[in-house]
Amino acid sequence: MRNLILTIFCLFPLISFSQSDWNWWNEKHGWEPGMPSWRSFLHITPGYLGPNALPVPDVKKGVVQSGANFELGFDFHFQEGDPTQDLFVKYYRSFAGNKVAIELYGVAVEHYAMSEFIRDERVARDFDGKGFAIGDLYFSTLVQLVKGKKFPDTMMRMAGRTTSGGELEAARYSDSPGYFFDFSFSKEYPGQKENLSFQPFASFGFYSWQTNDDLNLQNDAFMYAGGADFKWSKWTVSNSLSGYSGYKKERDRPMVYTFDLNRKFKYNTFRIQYLHGLRDWNYQTIKLSVIWNLKNSL
Repeated sequence: MRNLILTIFCLFPLISFSQSDWNWWNEKHGWEPGMPSWRSFLHITPGYLGPNALPVPDVKKGVVQSGANFELGFDFHFQEGDPTQDLFVKYYRSFAGNKVAIELYGVAVEHYAMSEFIRDERVARDFDGKGFAIGDLYFSTLVQLVKGKKFPDTMMRMAGRTTSGGELEAARYSDSPGYFFDFSFSKEYPGQKENLSFQPFASFGFYSWQTNDDLNLQNDAFMYAGGADFKWSKWTVSNSLSGYSGYKKERDRPMVYTFDLNRKFKYNTFRIQYLHGLRDWNYQTIKLSVIWNLKNSL
C-alpha cells in the first residue's frame, strides 16, 4: 500500500505536451504582436476552467476522524461540451489522540474532451480540445477545537493548493496557488431506534487564489456549507449545500448540492457521491471510491 501511494503522488509533477502553432488562436481571439500575453485572456475562475481546477472544497463536519486511511476514486463529470473523467487519490492520518489530522489529496490524472464552443468560451489554446492533464495537489491540517461538550463539536481546517495542475493552455487548471480555511460544527442526536442517529452540520470560512489580473492579483471568497447526516448501523446518508463567493463576479461563486452514501465494511468503506452544480460550476458529477483503513500508516 505504501508503494502504491508514493507511486500515485509521484505523477503530480509530470509535464504535459503542448501545441506550438497558435495562428488559429491568434486569429479567433484577435491577438497581435505587442498585445499582452495569451495568459491575460484567460479567466481564472471555476466557471471558465475544468471541473477540478477550483472546485468547492469537500464539506467537513466538526470532527477529526480517528485512524489512517487511503481513498481511491473514479469521478465522472457531465457537462454538455466538456465530459471529463478522472482518478482521485487521498491519504488521511490523525495524530495526538485524534485532536489533529493531515490530508494529502488531488486528481492524479484527468481525461477531457471539450467541444469547440467550450474551448473558445474559455479562450483555451488546445486546438482539438482533447487530452489528459495532471491535477493540483492539496494538503490540509485539521484541528479539533471542541468535542463531546454541550457546545457543538468544532474543527478548524487549514488547506493549501500547489500549482502542479497541468494544461493551462487547455484551461483545465489555473497554474496558480491558493489556500482556504474554515470552521465546521456538528451535533449528533441519537434516534429512538438502536444504531440510528441524526447529525446536522455547518461550516464557514475563507478561500483565496491567485489570478492573472495585474490590478487584482488574487480573488477572495467567503466559503460556506450546511447539511445533515442520517446514520443507521453501517450506513451513512448525507445531504449538503456548499459553495464560495468570490468578489470579481466572473463565474466565481460556485454552489453545489451533494448527496453522499457510505457503507462501512470490516476493513474498508465504499462511497458513492452525486454532485449537482447549481451556480458557476455547471457539472453533474458521480464519484465512486473505496476507502481502505490502514493499520500501518506511513
